[in-house]
Amino acid sequence: MLDLKFIRENPEVVKNAIRLKGDRDTVDEILKLDERRRELIKKGDALKARRNDVTEEIANLKKQGKDATDLIEEMRKVSDEIKSIDAELKKVETELENLLLWLPNIPHSSVPVGKDANDNVVVRMWGEIPEFDFEIKDHLTLGKKLGIIDFERGAKLTGSGFPLYIGKGATLERALINFMLDLHIQKHGYTEVFPPFLVNEASMRGTGQIPKLKDDMYYCPEDDLYLIPTAEVPVTNIHRDEILDISELPKKYVAYSACFRREAGSWGRETKGFLRVHQFNKVELVKFTTPETSYDELESLVRDAEEVLQLLNIPYRVVLLCTGDMSFASAKTYDIEVWSPAEKKWLEASSCSNFEDFQARRMNVRFRRDRKSKPEFVHTLNGSGLATSRLMVALLENYQTPEGKVIVPKVLHKYTGFTIIE
Repeated sequence: MLDLKFIRENPEVVKNAIRLKGDRDTVDEILKLDERRRELIKKGDALKARRNDVTEEIANLKKQGKDATDLIEEMRKVSDEIKSIDAELKKVETELENLLLWLPNIPHSSVPVGKDANDNVVVRMWGEIPEFDFEIKDHLTLGKKLGIIDFERGAKLTGSGFPLYIGKGATLERALINFMLDLHIQKHGYTEVFPPFLVNEASMRGTGQIPKLKDDMYYCPEDDLYLIPTAEVPVTNIHRDEILDISELPKKYVAYSACFRREAGSWGRETKGFLRVHQFNKVELVKFTTPETSYDELESLVRDAEEVLQLLNIPYRVVLLCTGDMSFASAKTYDIEVWSPAEKKWLEASSCSNFEDFQARRMNVRFRRDRKSKPEFVHTLNGSGLATSRLMVALLENYQTPEGKVIVPKVLHKYTGFTIIE
């Protein structure tokens, strides 16, 4: 959520950010409601002050045995007017908050201006794209042939987009998760948490999924709970309504979770196998930090995610998203994309973002520089470290053999207990 004072003082900056992200411009509506809110507060405060003064005057008149009927009648009318003002103020503040919740974050000055993914900027590439001297198979064909992934039975159990891992496929998936968790905990210094997979509406609102992305979420109406689309939601909300000490920052959390996304309105492309699913596994990295260090922390966050792919020896590239391809809540985002030999294209396996204080304002997460300092909003960051669905595509396809087997990357051997899938 943007600071209302900032919007009031920089309306054109906010309007430009909205245009760059392709959202609806409601700045003028917000400013009009803000002006009315301040008028009502001023009028209500004046009437309440008048009521307090006259109440004391009435008490003095009664002590003196004098008639206070006229003043009592006046105060009855004043009280009625205050009630009316308070009711209107509540309505205005509700409308104002709803509009503020739909305002996107402002892109950082280093973000390239653009309309869509075609305007993103490739920052760097790592690894060599493999050349095969045999006809390669895609991940879906390999999974079926090796009996490690069964999308048909997954669809029977639940519906399309819900994969079923079997045998060495299930072990490989678990190995990837454990490998990534250990790397981020033991080498990169993150603290592991294991969050709930369902959250309340306040948590979804805090990280920006609600109201903007509400239709993409799975919802349990009887319990008023949402299945998480990413561990970002519960982990970032851990410190909601808290004030942290600067000595605690940066706080770095890593969490595994299953992720659930309806992907409403996004079907029609990349639907084969793991290219787009409703349920997938992900290891998430979350940071809370000071404003002056958040962009350095973003760069280190990206490097932490990249090391996963370097150790797995999977080709990837890092892409800086343009204004039109960024998420609603992000101020700056890097995507890490892995190479799919069968699709002959790059697939997003991680998205690393700095939200600055956008989420912190929604969640009221602050910090103090010292005991006498006024609380300030933290900056929040998160990134996939990594999501396993697209990673599984790259692993199976890049490590396939002419016989249709799949070699297991060396760093996973101690987690799988086998070196090849056949």
